[in-house]
Amino acid sequence: MITFSGIGLHTGEKVSLAIYPAESNTGIVFVRKDLESKPSIRAEIDSLLDIDKFPRRTSIASGPVHIHTVEHLLSALFGLGIDNVLIEIDGTECPGLDGGSLPYAQALYDVGIVEQKEEKVFFKIKEPVFISSGNAQLIALPCDTFKVSYTLDYPSSPLRAQFASFNVTPDIYLKEIAPSRTFCLEEEVDKLRSLGLGKGSDFQNTVVIGKDGVVENTFRFENEPVRHKISDLIGDLALLGTPLNGHIIGIRSGHALNTRLVKRLKEHFIQEQMAAAIAFDGEIREGSSLEIEDIQKIIPHRAPFLLVDRIIEIGERRAVGIKNVSYNEWFFPGHFPGRPVMPGVLIVEAMAQVGGVLMLSKKENRGKLAYFRSIQSKFRKTVKPGDRLVLEVAVDRLKGKVGRIFGKAYVEKKIACEAELMCALVDD
Repeated sequence: MITFSGIGLHTGEKVSLAIYPAESNTGIVFVRKDLESKPSIRAEIDSLLDIDKFPRRTSIASGPVHIHTVEHLLSALFGLGIDNVLIEIDGTECPGLDGGSLPYAQALYDVGIVEQKEEKVFFKIKEPVFISSGNAQLIALPCDTFKVSYTLDYPSSPLRAQFASFNVTPDIYLKEIAPSRTFCLEEEVDKLRSLGLGKGSDFQNTVVIGKDGVVENTFRFENEPVRHKISDLIGDLALLGTPLNGHIIGIRSGHALNTRLVKRLKEHFIQEQMAAAIAFDGEIREGSSLEIEDIQKIIPHRAPFLLVDRIIEIGERRAVGIKNVSYNEWFFPGHFPGRPVMPGVLIVEAMAQVGGVLMLSKKENRGKLAYFRSIQSKFRKTVKPGDRLVLEVAVDRLKGKVGRIFGKAYVEKKIACEAELMCALVDD
């Protein structure tokens, strides 16, 4: 365990946090220990708060529970290659410390990083991805390593144009990137304060740059601002939730554009994993089907909420189910009755039930229940009365009580819906 205490750069509130090692496949999880229910927030792009409403920082949330300015701590974890930690925090913002990620990174490095048995799953960028907003751009290119390059250019400011590029390894991150601190222009200070930002900032934890140079401080590097931009970008990339091999090139980008890139990369990553998982287990095998009576012995669902009529294939990691969508379904009279379509949430539920059959049919899981933890889905085609819905799912990961399922729903061999589901197995 490592502990930190300080004040938030923007809220000015006193806060402490503790970092604990976690089991494989846990990811980076924050826990608000100051709240009675101790809610947890996964440091993933799906937890991102609207950056337009919470500018100049990266914030995550689960429902009404927020944690702000997570980018410096996430940068330290991602830069050092740390995948699985539990972070207990007693406030709404991570401690600002020296204004960068060095205190976090140095403490993590010093305490030692343990290599776990579970193999890392890297997202390897295979084709260029480009996004832009105004005069800011981000490009992701294929690369065998994790490399970040950045051009900082504020043409009408006292800060001259800067460029830096690093192949990011733990040692390089610790020495060349982590020491860089957050910065702002002196002309921005009053505006930021009027927006309620920077309440915990001072000339020591924020490098303030005026027309005559740094105010009441000195640069740690001649090009410290561009290095901090790289640090922030690495922290935002941590929200991808998986290690990355690729060359990320940033030009004047900030948290809003950074996280847009992460969302795009996450879409590519899910598509790749889904394709690999669905293709895992070859041909349909004769004699592996389950009728409705068999299904009811495995999952607890009953009419009208049992949405799977038959399992036509079930293997170690893959299953295919059928849902015949009849005209007398209970939901059609109330769901667009003039032009009835199957609710998208029920398509996902049907897919999840096939996944439940797949996971709960295993001997070690018999008698348990499967509950949703998270859902990501895309709907591509409406499902209407008379359609035959083919539900294809594959378990990509089942560790302990948590499983990840990729699924596709087809109508006449065309994809109607695809989804990534996280499920928790609990005792009945």
